[in-house]
Parts: sequence; structure tokens; C-alpha cells
Amino acid sequence: MNARAPVQELADWIAGHLDPLYDEVVPGGPRRSDFDLAPGGWSDMGTEDLKPAAVLIGLVQREAGVNVLLTRRADTLRRHTGQVALPGGRRDPGETALQTALREAHEEVGLEPRFVAPIGLSTPYQTGTGYLVTPVVGLVRPGFTLTANPAEVAHIFETPFAYLMDMANYEQHERELPTGEKRRFYATTHEEQYIWGATAGILRALYERLYGAALA
Repeated sequence: MNARAPVQELADWIAGHLDPLYDEVVPGGPRRSDFDLAPGGWSDMGTEDLKPAAVLIGLVQREAGVNVLLTRRADTLRRHTGQVALPGGRRDPGETALQTALREAHEEVGLEPRFVAPIGLSTPYQTGTGYLVTPVVGLVRPGFTLTANPAEVAHIFETPFAYLMDMANYEQHERELPTGEKRRFYATTHEEQYIWGATAGILRALYERLYGAALA
């Protein structure tokens, strides 16, 4: 399926490649992680030791095609300062991934849940900071108004879905951590927005789900 296909046709096709909305992460099940490019692969931290979280991969309907809703995190945050992220955060006790993703998107950027038509769940993603993130894919219909929560979000923007689903746009980058350890990660730049780390990894994992292509 071409990522530039008509919106409803694209949404129906995507739904057929995702997990049901109320599925829970299975311990030891398939996942992607920040450790995929490290020697030996991902961390051996068990799923039960990770903090559950969820993000919204919001597919925004536009005349020119479908875009993905993204944010740049506030410079005042203690972690991941200034990084590009999908709206989301830690799951509250008793919440489903869907409930968390919708709540966080509303809290961070003011996206009202009534504008989101949930489609399904993509591959869980383990972060180096100890979170297991469940990506919730949803179609966002026009008519919404967004307002950034200044305590969490510095900037709201959209990137074409077709661009993010083109693996030729990604590169492997390397950065030295304060510990001296070097970390490799995926990254892409679109209109001066540097999308990397967990966000790039989650989007690439969605590509794997949709197009059935295993990525290194």
C-alpha cells in the first residue's frame, strides 16, 4: 500500500496489520528497543521490570495526504530535553494503552479525543530509560485545535507519513553518553526537525508491521 493512498483506504489497510486496541504486552513477546543497534541487541531487562507507557501515532488527514503529529519537548524537562517525540507518557494504574495515549495527547497538545479514531497497536518499544512504550495508531480528523502545554511541549508540528515510511530517509547516528559509552540510533531530518532515538525507532517498527520488511 502506498503511503499516499486515500485516507480511509490507507486507514483500513493499516488496521489489518496492527494488534487489537485492548491487547496487552506479552512478556517476552516481540518488541523493538533502544538497544537494537548495540552489541548483543536489546537489554535483558524483563518486561515486568519496565514502566508501562504509551504514545499516539496520530495520522492527521490533510488535503495533500496524511501527516504524523509530532512535538518538540520543552527545554525545561529533566529528561529528553528538546527532543522530538510522539505525544504520550507513562500509563496510570488501570489504564489501557489507548486511554493513556488519548489522555497524554490531550494534556500535552490539547488534542480532544473525539477527533481521534483509534486503529490499533503497533510493536512495543523498550527505551533505555526503562519504559516499555505501546504505540497507539489513530486517524485524526480535521477540525481540531491544538495548544501546547508549555510545561511539556515547546513546539507542535506535522511530518508527512509517506516521508516517515520511506526507510531511505533514515541513517544510523552515534552519540557518546556521559558515561563514555557510545550509543547508536536511527535518525532522520525533515524541515530542520531532527527525529531520532525512540521516536525514530517506533516509526521504523511501524514500517515493519505495515510492509512486512525486517529492518536491521
